[in-house]
Amino acid sequence: MGTAALALAPGLASAATQAPADHSLAAGTRFYVPPPAQGSVQQILQLVKSGQLKNAGLIAAMESVPSAVWLDGETAAQAAEPGNQGSAQADADVARQVRLTLAAARLENAVPIFVAYNIPGRDCSQYSAGGAPTDADYDAWINAIGGALGNAKAVVLEEPDSLADLPGYCGAAYAAEFPDITNTTRVGDVAYAVSTLEADPNISLYLDAGNSAWQNVGGMAETLTAADVQQSQGFFLNVSNYQYNANSDYFGTWVSECIAYATVNEAQTRADALADVATFSGTSTPGGAFSSPGSSTSVPGGCANQYWNGGAPGTNIANQVGAYTGVALSPYGVWSETTTTADLNTSGIDASYASSLAGTVPSTHFVVDTSRNGVGPDSMQSYAAAPYDQPSSVTSSLASGNWCNPPSAGLGLKPTAGTGVSLSSLDSYLPSNPPLLDAYLWVKTPGQSDGQCDAAGGVRSWDDAADTPSIAGWPGSSSAAFQTFDPLWSVQTDSVFTDPAAGGWFSQQALTLAQNASPALLP
Repeated sequence: MGTAALALAPGLASAATQAPADHSLAAGTRFYVPPPAQGSVQQILQLVKSGQLKNAGLIAAMESVPSAVWLDGETAAQAAEPGNQGSAQADADVARQVRLTLAAARLENAVPIFVAYNIPGRDCSQYSAGGAPTDADYDAWINAIGGALGNAKAVVLEEPDSLADLPGYCGAAYAAEFPDITNTTRVGDVAYAVSTLEADPNISLYLDAGNSAWQNVGGMAETLTAADVQQSQGFFLNVSNYQYNANSDYFGTWVSECIAYATVNEAQTRADALADVATFSGTSTPGGAFSSPGSSTSVPGGCANQYWNGGAPGTNIANQVGAYTGVALSPYGVWSETTTTADLNTSGIDASYASSLAGTVPSTHFVVDTSRNGVGPDSMQSYAAAPYDQPSSVTSSLASGNWCNPPSAGLGLKPTAGTGVSLSSLDSYLPSNPPLLDAYLWVKTPGQSDGQCDAAGGVRSWDDAADTPSIAGWPGSSSAAFQTFDPLWSVQTDSVFTDPAAGGWFSQQALTLAQNASPALLP
């Protein structure tokens, strides 16, 4: 680190504790192993019967790893009930599910991980569409969870995609279908969960912050602030996604630093944040202290983000490409302060926060989903090579949909609250404490489908003129069937393949995840 860079970082002795009582997880926390996912036992039996004992052992090993228990709302049958009967039954069902899980976790002497997944108008009405009918129904459902939790020890992840995928990002058709669901109501629903569930002194509650390849740091930090993240334990990253652990760790640290800078140093309030977030449309456009710093100035201030990594003189990136000369960080490699690959270098962003914080230490914690990120995200560039020879327009489209059942993924690190990741291990300009990363967790259930990934959903593409695989029944690009099959898993399985619906057991993917696990599942 150059002397000029060191000069950017004044003494960082004072800490700004913004959250309530610290609900961090002890390093030796033992997490709960739920019953095997529906479909996994049948797959194990089929593998055994066919003599594939090693593969059967891989699936069995995968199912023995602690993972989250997902809490849903009304079933289709309950939604059809007259009046409020369906919602009331859903509340009773979720309370029963929580109590049964807590009882099972006590038998394991373990801490359960719950995922609340019932926000009105969830998932922009895409593969995992659904949610409570109204805000009032949602509040009642959260109350049922809170009542069932009591004073139990648990981790609760509040609504994946709820804040990274705000209603304002969902487009005109969604807005027309759900005129009463807005960024303001969404943030209000999440904030209600914070005030309700944080009443349990033993709950570690985390809010949605998307992933490191999605919303920019400032926009995510401002949205979290609007949702009252400072009254929770923190936020979660990478749920159902594939980003490298290091990249999530950096991104999470920057989001926490941005929250500290904007709310402590610049006195931005939750009301200020909510006023900005209410207007977000298409993507996040942070305002005030949450906005990014100027790209060609040495004046400290603003929330640097992953889409421009330029640095002051003396930083590693400046030594490589010049002061305040930056590029967007690539998700297709591991980020670090010292790498000589410019689009993976974080030194400029790290130094910017150290300079802006000027003594304030961030205190908003986070956790990371490692269930399927063992080999990182897929750039889909393998399909540009022979024998597929797909053009850049196709590989670009495939890469934009690489969150949806990518064939190359592998299981990641097993859950642990002993991460060994501190502030200084990510940002050398900051002190070593407090650690912000509370745990790596398996949140997404490995083996469950992300949805029917196809061209109709905008996440698959294929150019028949470049390559038509010799697979019987392969649909031509002009046929209706072309829109509703998955060309990637068709190539993988040597058959015309349609992915299972969201949440359904995907045996081919389950086995691939287990085989590609990093670290390996079995010796």
